[in-house]
Amino acid sequence: MPARRYAILEAPSRLGLTADGVEDLPSRLLELGLAERIRARHAGRLTVTPGDGIIDPETLTLNAHAIAAWSPKLADAVGAVLDAGEFPVVLGGDCTILLGSMLALRRRGRYGLLFIDGNADFFQPEAEPNGEGASMDLAFVTGDGPALLTDLEGRRPLVRSEDAVAVAFRDHEDQAEFGSQPLPREIRAYDLEAVRRLGIERAVGLGVDHLSRPELDGFFIHLDADCLDDAIMPAVDFRIPGGLSWDELATALRIALASGKAVGLEVTIYNPRLDADGSAGRGLADVLAGALGGSAPG
Repeated sequence: MPARRYAILEAPSRLGLTADGVEDLPSRLLELGLAERIRARHAGRLTVTPGDGIIDPETLTLNAHAIAAWSPKLADAVGAVLDAGEFPVVLGGDCTILLGSMLALRRRGRYGLLFIDGNADFFQPEAEPNGEGASMDLAFVTGDGPALLTDLEGRRPLVRSEDAVAVAFRDHEDQAEFGSQPLPREIRAYDLEAVRRLGIERAVGLGVDHLSRPELDGFFIHLDADCLDDAIMPAVDFRIPGGLSWDELATALRIALASGKAVGLEVTIYNPRLDADGSAGRGLADVLAGALGGSAPG
């Protein structure tokens, strides 16, 4: 497999959350030497469209118009990296950055999505108690939700449901409590229970095989830090017991990257302000450097 040329984009958006802190994720991972460890070019830091902090009455989504306005700007930046023949590593931010990342790929062709997240992120606006888009991003990119956020540039859906694979989510109780609909059956789903039953290699391998079908031009990796076990990654805003180990996440990324079909990756939700001793950030940087650095140019 040829060595990848990486380019890091800072996308410090917190438009999809009521809380702050995740916008510090890019700076913290860069302080930990991620760019040097994966030999990445720094492709810039995006200025985020200011939100109004209001739940839009039409979409029932917090900062809806700001998200819709900013996502194409992120897509432009991701597209420029892809046009340069590089592999974008997008450091968020909250999970609504997924709209910009997938819009960039939707402009280019038909791409899949490997969604590694502790939450299914398929809430509907009427069920999400705080209107947080970060709980709805998988729904939005697969075309489920208000047109303002699902039909960016008239390209709905940004990824077809049958081209998405969700791995390691464990928020079933939260979904039930607030009345969120489950993931549609077209999305391949391997929740944490399935990962434990099948093993991480088998579960991710099945998902990557599905995303490596010839009709797809490749796939993008969404990585939310809350997929990790709460005991080792407490620095997230919505905590749920359990989750993946460092080794399991490293294995998942290794399998995805070894396929040769992954075209980019984003990292979301790690909040340095909640990382009292810094161990969660160091662990995350180590896993990313280990997975990505193995295929970086010498």
